[in-house]
Amino acid sequence: MAITKQKKAEILAKMETLLKSAQSGVFVSFKGLTVAEVNSLRAELKKEKVGYTVVKKTLLAKALTDHGIEGDMPEMPGETAFAYLTEGDDITAPARSLQVFVRKFKEKLAFLGGFMEGKYLGMVEMKEVATIPGVPALRGMFANIINSPIQRFAVAMGEVSKIKV
Repeated sequence: MAITKQKKAEILAKMETLLKSAQSGVFVSFKGLTVAEVNSLRAELKKEKVGYTVVKKTLLAKALTDHGIEGDMPEMPGETAFAYLTEGDDITAPARSLQVFVRKFKEKLAFLGGFMEGKYLGMVEMKEVATIPGVPALRGMFANIINSPIQRFAVAMGEVSKIKV
């Protein structure tokens, strides 16, 4: 059934609102997902403060073009969904959250590309972004790096004190 012009205008307005607040977004191809699988996907993404919507490719392309993202838009064959960060500052969250489901539903869900900080990213780049750990894990790694020299110095001094006594 065709969508009326009024409904298309409403969808475009909604997409433009989403894009204004979204710092990053991921396009995924889905085919053959059951309703239960999509519901579990949406529930898990919602926990990460990531939204997920299915929209016609032509309307998505028009909204993205109007938004002014730099670069070449990735190709979007087949049925396409759009995942975006709803709140927070972890711009890798949409890709990282979807990565779990892309692995789980290998034949049904695949990355197509996305955008980050106003630039388009291709499928390969989006897969790389999906492997970046979350902000809390990165902070922990940073703390370990900062703490490592101090910890090694303390161990060395302890060994020296054993020898000198």
